[in-house]
Amino acid sequence: MDKRDMKWRTIKSDYIIRRPWLTARRDTVELPDGTVNDEYYVLEYPDWINVIAITAEGMFVLVRQYRHGIGQTCHEIVAGVMEQGEQPEAAARRELMEETGFGGGTWRETMVVSPNASTVTNVTHCFVATGVERIGSQHLDPTEDIEVCLVSREEMRRMLEQGEIKQALMAAPLWRYFAENP
Repeated sequence: MDKRDMKWRTIKSDYIIRRPWLTARRDTVELPDGTVNDEYYVLEYPDWINVIAITAEGMFVLVRQYRHGIGQTCHEIVAGVMEQGEQPEAAARRELMEETGFGGGTWRETMVVSPNASTVTNVTHCFVATGVERIGSQHLDPTEDIEVCLVSREEMRRMLEQGEIKQALMAAPLWRYFAENP
């Protein structure tokens, strides 16, 4: 396998927008062969987490919320943004508690994936938490409208197979979970 460094050299970066939920820059880059691309766009985001949360009874903890980008109300696993300096598992535990009121259980990180390695700067840390239980109530942000749903393993698998899980960063760890736990 070829081991050559294929990294591009950044010649210049200009920020187009810097907002709390959207930071975009235009880079001028030089490829290893000397080709210059003066219009390469990059979106900067903090790292994200998501959680496949399963109760002791084997029920998957999902959230249901409207997603404006695709104009649909979707079922999803819990997900969120890591705060500055926060460790991935701590962020995952915090998000599960805030969005659903569930916590506890046994946790493991299963994978780290990129939403789009060509144009975004962050990664998503994916966790499986088994044996979770309701230990509190939701603590939602003012712009969050989230319904908590418990579904069986069979229903979760059906939803995945039928394409009802729209978010690719959630489908990937779910497919892995079912591949490892047939």
